[in-house]
Amino acid sequence: MSVDAALIDTLARLRGIGDAYHDYRGELRYFSLDTKAAILRAMGCEVDEPAALAAEIERLGHLRDHTPLPSIVCAHGEPLEVDLNIAAQAERTELEWTLELQDGGRSCGRVAAADCAELWRGAVQGVLMTRRRLRLPLEVPAGYHELEITQGDAPSSRCAVIVSPRECHEPAAIGAGRRLWGVAVQLYTVRSGGNWGIGDFADLGDLVRWLAPQGAGFIGLNPLHALAPADPVRASPYSASNRHFLNVLYIAVPMVPEFRDCHAARARVAEAEFARRLDALRSTPLVDYAGVAAAKFEILELLHREFRERHLEQHTERAAAFLSFVAAGGTALQMHARFDAFDRHLRATLGVASGWLSWPTPLHDPFGRAARELADERARDVDFFLYLQWLADEQLTAAQRVCRELGMPIGLYGDYAVGAHPSGSETWMDQKSFRMGAEIGAPPDPLALKGQGWGIPPPDPVVMQEQRLAGFVRLIRNNMRYYGALRLDHVMSLFRLWWVAAGHSPVDGAYVHYPLQQLLTVLALESARNACLVVGEDLGVVPDEMRRAMPEFGIYHYKVLLFEQQAGRYRRPDEFVRRALATVTTHDMPTVRGFWEGRDIALRRALQLYPSAEVDADVVRERERDRAALLAALDQQGLLPPARPSEAPFAAQLVRALHVYLARSNTALVALQIEDLMGMADPVNVPGTHLEYPNWQRKLTEQIEEFAQRADVHAHLREVAQARD
Repeated sequence: MSVDAALIDTLARLRGIGDAYHDYRGELRYFSLDTKAAILRAMGCEVDEPAALAAEIERLGHLRDHTPLPSIVCAHGEPLEVDLNIAAQAERTELEWTLELQDGGRSCGRVAAADCAELWRGAVQGVLMTRRRLRLPLEVPAGYHELEITQGDAPSSRCAVIVSPRECHEPAAIGAGRRLWGVAVQLYTVRSGGNWGIGDFADLGDLVRWLAPQGAGFIGLNPLHALAPADPVRASPYSASNRHFLNVLYIAVPMVPEFRDCHAARARVAEAEFARRLDALRSTPLVDYAGVAAAKFEILELLHREFRERHLEQHTERAAAFLSFVAAGGTALQMHARFDAFDRHLRATLGVASGWLSWPTPLHDPFGRAARELADERARDVDFFLYLQWLADEQLTAAQRVCRELGMPIGLYGDYAVGAHPSGSETWMDQKSFRMGAEIGAPPDPLALKGQGWGIPPPDPVVMQEQRLAGFVRLIRNNMRYYGALRLDHVMSLFRLWWVAAGHSPVDGAYVHYPLQQLLTVLALESARNACLVVGEDLGVVPDEMRRAMPEFGIYHYKVLLFEQQAGRYRRPDEFVRRALATVTTHDMPTVRGFWEGRDIALRRALQLYPSAEVDADVVRERERDRAALLAALDQQGLLPPARPSEAPFAAQLVRALHVYLARSNTALVALQIEDLMGMADPVNVPGTHLEYPNWQRKLTEQIEEFAQRADVHAHLREVAQARD
């Protein structure tokens, strides 16, 4: 190995890049030197100059072995221990420590360095160093604290201290032994007589008022993250513009208080032409995002003008509530509103694509002069998007309040996407945290032999450490504040992500590792403070480190019945773990009907998604085995629908039997997909497609008002509730 290769390997390890992984066949595959070098370049490292490589290695090694304190120390449910780097010649001196608590309190103490347990000793840049472990002799409360250590005449050192409860929050109802159930809904798919062509927060309230009396403990939702108002057809909820804020297309316009008093808005909505537009938007089988946005923003602009004149200019109580919301949102909210205002203006005037990567270069700096000047020029537009975020916050908060009033133990169960769009507002305002020269993806698997690239820039774990996880804290807190439970998409991202450098195939990616224990400590702390249960989407290849960490921190597993097989049979209800959410299928899979009738296989075949005829044939044979195994599992529980051989057509009794089967399981939570309750065939998303299939557009086949009145649906839910009780 050349000197350069050795340096690249060393730096790769210091930056968290793995050496190898086990592929889907179980074979150990080592990452190539070229792959490591490409990812290091994406991280901003100079890998082509040995001197630069050596300097970066020395810098990171100094931080690890010479800096007195790490940037962050974490503890969850155990005594606080801090690892210190001390020059060996000073190990006989006394350490003085001060812990500043989040609530303003402080504790102090002294200890001889030599009395601390030694973990390591060695030379660092010619200096003999020792690493010792200090155990603070006090019970540190949960929170975000600051530790200062002083040794002799040396300058003091400080680090962040994060202490969490031992486990994430679990609702009292589950602690008392209740097994809860709920319905999972992609909110944008909801049809109703009152919405404007897309499911909205008013529909969400109606769902709550329908399902809570049936005994439902929660309603599961797709990510409601902010997308791109200037380009509404960019609709994937898992490719957010900003995960800290909300998608304003979910605002129910007639629910806005200003709508009652705004003559111009009410008159416009009452016009025959506008009414025809709304009827057309409601009747389409797919969400017409552009049409919905045009209709909503036209009226919301009128409501914003009404709000300014009636409230802001008159300094009313409602104006004070808005200003309080804006102040609480701080710089991040202001920057997001600026982003949406800039994006709409530049799309309209320059015709550029949505997103800051398409804007004039001076605007790439969110805090630069050009951005400040444009913000002043478009101040009314910025205020409009602040107003929209406030309305969305009001309406989503109100929906969760209705859940609580009606006694739902969890209420809204939200979803948190693993990443953000590369050209969205989250990356624009926090460019240091994301590495734009790479994307998150997945290694090859049987159905994607070339691997996957998701087009989402990865966060840099070194930067996360430098920022003391402040961005992650805000992100989790901003998502949990609306929900009683939160699903973490691809929870393995807390431990590692598959990085694919720009210009490279996903086959040539590599795993980059993250500070798992620290991130989970933050998660547990925010979970407790927000009374929010955490579900980790742990499908696919789950490393052992993640398997151990989830139960340790009280994170619920995500169990999909169609994947729960062992030795050729489906897992029995009594074999499911308690701390889990179980469901038959998901938004990335076929519906039960689509699965049973093989429609997903036919669709993937038509879209040429199978890499070979052999894989296609294997999938068909596997499906035949799966259907037979499902029927055997139902039969074993006495739930087999009458006259239902594996080749029989789909029937509603099959869905009811599968739901009752899951409802009998040990899992604390069971989610029913609303599409399966309706017997729908088409999936909402086909992974591996973009324009080939209308992902994130397909609506429900029935209006929710009519569906909620069906006697057979009530009977179905009653059986599930009885099985859960």
